[in-house]
Amino acid sequence: MSLPLTVVCFCAAWCRTCDDYTQVLAQLKQHFGERTQFQWIDIEDQSDTVGDVDIENFPTLLISSADKVHFFGTVLPHENTAKQLIERALAAELTPVTRDEVLALNQRVHAAG
Repeated sequence: MSLPLTVVCFCAAWCRTCDDYTQVLAQLKQHFGERTQFQWIDIEDQSDTVGDVDIENFPTLLISSADKVHFFGTVLPHENTAKQLIERALAAELTPVTRDEVLALNQRVHAAG
């Protein structure tokens, strides 16, 4: 895969479980290097980016490239679980997400940079 994957953690400032992703994302960034870029999006502070997608469970991860969503779902901050999802996305082993609202969310995330 030539373009890096984007891994976004959707959360809220008040979510204590999400706080644990800070360290997990730092470790994943070190492990994957330039093959991935990581973002933290607070669903309340960045509601324009979230749009009409109803994110009810935290933390929710979006793993995508500019034109494909590889994964979108709730994942607890376990480094090995997130690492396996990212590795499978890099190897194109995940079934792409095709829900229109998630594809639109991915476009907004990539447009916001």
